[in-house]
Amino acid sequence: MKIHNVEQGTAEWLALRIGIPTASEFEKIITPAGNLSSQAPAYAARLAAEILLNRSLDKDLSNLTAVQHGNEFEPLAAMAYEFEFGVKTEKVGFITNDEGTIGVSPDRLVGTNGLVEIKCPEPATHVLYMTQGFDRKYYPQVQGQLLFAEREWNDRVSYSDELPLYTERTFRDEPFIKTLDEALKNFHELKMEMLEKVRRAGSPELGVAA
Repeated sequence: MKIHNVEQGTAEWLALRIGIPTASEFEKIITPAGNLSSQAPAYAARLAAEILLNRSLDKDLSNLTAVQHGNEFEPLAAMAYEFEFGVKTEKVGFITNDEGTIGVSPDRLVGTNGLVEIKCPEPATHVLYMTQGFDRKYYPQVQGQLLFAEREWNDRVSYSDELPLYTERTFRDEPFIKTLDEALKNFHELKMEMLEKVRRAGSPELGVAA
């Protein structure tokens, strides 16, 4: 595990993410039910292209907008969480495996065992979280964060300055983590196979050898 002390949403943070799968998109590799996702080949191709071009190809700016919005309200949400549970949290930028081939960006660390993932949604979405819980589709992200940050539990927090704080704790699911870890290894091999095929084809514009 390597912790990179960068600010989330900055150019440095974005550069670290180029060409590697990140937790927010693990659902494109494995489904919440633990099955391989049909989106994996397209995702692997995009990441291979990012490596060749040395730039992000993520056209979905909604995630970056959410990051910017979170950066604005995250301090208040973290303070509310710390006050409610009597703990201190620590900001973290980007965490990768030792090889730097996979990354996760939890919002905060708690002690030696916990993570905090903060959301600051619109009031209606906040009420949905409070009454129905967080969407199951985020399960690969949550378990992936626990795997690569080497933590035991993940508190997902929904913050509203007008409504009560909502927190949902998820513990490590070892069978799912084992399946996820294996799926990520296979995904890495798929990505590298794609990358090698393009490099063998040769392209002076991309700076790859024939």
